[in-house]
Amino acid sequence: MNDKQKVAVHVANLIEQGMVVGLGTGSTANYFIEHLAKRRQEEGLDVTAVASSVVSTIKAQQLGLPLLAIEHISQLDLYVDGADEVTLGMSLLKGRGFDLVKEKLLAKASEQFYVMVDNEKVVSRIGEKFPIPVEVTPFAWKMVLRSLQQIGGDGDLRQTSNGDGLAITSHGSLVLDMTFDSSLAADELNAELNTIPGIVEHGIFHYLATDIFVANQGEIEHLDSPQ
Repeated sequence: MNDKQKVAVHVANLIEQGMVVGLGTGSTANYFIEHLAKRRQEEGLDVTAVASSVVSTIKAQQLGLPLLAIEHISQLDLYVDGADEVTLGMSLLKGRGFDLVKEKLLAKASEQFYVMVDNEKVVSRIGEKFPIPVEVTPFAWKMVLRSLQQIGGDGDLRQTSNGDGLAITSHGSLVLDMTFDSSLAADELNAELNTIPGIVEHGIFHYLATDIFVANQGEIEHLDSPQ
């Protein structure tokens, strides 16, 4: 069992009877969904899921997890997802996929947000390894890019994987992948991005995680929020 599987199984074993659980998207989230479904089948765990994407919806359906549509809920007990980067100060980078809006909605609406990563995702600052995704209203992308450049950002529109067009999110938006000066802390950058018109959402999840579980060579380290 690799570290991604190990941390996903560990977190799935923390799910309690009767919970409404938000399902993240990605390889680690898939392992979590698989083990959650296994617990439901083998232990009779009573759990209801809310998916953050079409991918996690299909995965949950295939494994027989009961699902609620995101439109039908205002809050949930727990959201579980991976992340592209995490800091020891509990900031996250997400959104290299295409479901940023739903992911942040579910994270914010949950009483607890559990994050599952392997040790390679731990960084000293957000944006250390990956650009920061900024999801934008299509007609406003040039104005948003200019605003981002004014606060020290550098980047451009995300291309499709084969490079023959622009990437479109599940929300119907474009994505600017941006790098920023390393002296700008996550809380400062989060605040700046939140004030720019035309931004639908961005990939900094600041102080949303309540617990981060880090797998490192088979061992699980648990970080929890000081809040």
